[in-house]
Amino acid sequence: GGSLHNFRIMEKEDYSLLNSRQKETFNFQKVSAILADYGYGTIKLNDDWNGADFLAQHIDGTHLKVQLKSRLTFDKKYAAKDIYISFPYKNEWYLFPHDELLETFLEKFSNKMAVSNSWKNRGAYSWNRLSKEILSLIDYYRL
Repeated sequence: GGSLHNFRIMEKEDYSLLNSRQKETFNFQKVSAILADYGYGTIKLNDDWNGADFLAQHIDGTHLKVQLKSRLTFDKKYAAKDIYISFPYKNEWYLFPHDELLETFLEKFSNKMAVSNSWKNRGAYSWNRLSKEILSLIDYYRL
């Protein structure tokens, strides 16, 4: 064994300096630790299997297909695939069923999201900042 004076103190990494793949790995590890508190183990997938970045398997045997995002996001390519979206916002993590919340958001934000070029042309919409209204809509899904 080594002596105590050889121990090197680790330094935390600056998230903003990580590349996109490193950020995805970092976020996967963070949300995996939180999901463990809820009885889930996670398995990272290499090839976005059926739209999922990872599987979260509960101790009761059920599992969730999860797409990991850096912000609140909806995308038509995840529709009807039983996908959950997980993302961080201000040191909180959220996990929600994509299709269930999509209907609510298209209804509530029909004058913004539903008519946006992003949604109409690319089939995707996301938010950098979340209003109090949005936070109240997603609070139930906060981990």
